[in-house]
Amino acid sequence: MTRKITVLGSLNADTIMHIDRLPKQGETMAMYDATTAPGGKGANQAIAAARMNAATTFVGAVGNDQNGQMMLDAMKADNVDITNIKTHAEIGTGSAFIMLEKDGSNTILIHGGANQSLSVADVQSAEDAIINCDVLVAQFETPLEVTLKAFEMAKQNGVFTILNPAPAKTDIQPELLGLTDLIVPNETEAETISGIAVTDEASMEANARKFRELGVQNLIITVGARGAYYSTVNGAGFVPAFKVNAIDTTAAGDTFIGTLASQLELNLSNIGDAVKFSNRASSITVQGAGALPSIPKLAQVQAAIEKDV
Repeated sequence: MTRKITVLGSLNADTIMHIDRLPKQGETMAMYDATTAPGGKGANQAIAAARMNAATTFVGAVGNDQNGQMMLDAMKADNVDITNIKTHAEIGTGSAFIMLEKDGSNTILIHGGANQSLSVADVQSAEDAIINCDVLVAQFETPLEVTLKAFEMAKQNGVFTILNPAPAKTDIQPELLGLTDLIVPNETEAETISGIAVTDEASMEANARKFRELGVQNLIITVGARGAYYSTVNGAGFVPAFKVNAIDTTAAGDTFIGTLASQLELNLSNIGDAVKFSNRASSITVQGAGALPSIPKLAQVQAAIEKDV
């Protein structure tokens, strides 16, 4: 049976600035290229899920502008259901400015735009998409009260919830964490929320204990080129990343989450294998430039894993 995934999240027009290194304060420095492409954490995660052959629906907002049309076209191109993406007449489409260094590292500035116009009423209008999916995924690039309402609706109807707490916040409502089945921060986000630096597996275990105190029983911490740590009610472990030549790490974490949502058994019985599969998908993403163009399809990931064997 096809996995049904709904993503509540951001749609951003990405401006990618290609630079040798980050400029120092007060320094003027030339870029050697600049490109614009569809992106946003929500969009990236939805596209990743759709390319894993999940039936994917999006809940979000764009502006009535050229970038908004670009985002809608990108979603439709990968068969993401855009019925619940509203077009705002007065607020422009969200945007992200990505400073991409030569070693593949990136630093990102975000302007919320239409993403921040999402309301509880919009979520209520998308009720069918939320209560009839298998997995609901959300991030923090849309208002927190909107995510809270969506998670309340999801849990009342037995939907599995995945929260990607990015950009990281320290003021997450305890109610939202209590409605989260699985939280997936990166190491920086985990430290911001828990107050515990992620340096080794022992500190990851300490984070897991802290997150359980906060109300979330199941945790995955992604640690970039090192891999991912998971701790669930069924056990814990660390899954190493695949070693590749990274060109652009943009959307690597989003690829991981969208892929994970499509592969994870909802009783978490296959979490080790699902994390490994998601790591492999991310390893393909970082070998290409740009967010959406680099996210692989299911057949590419399967072929890479067969080649690994």
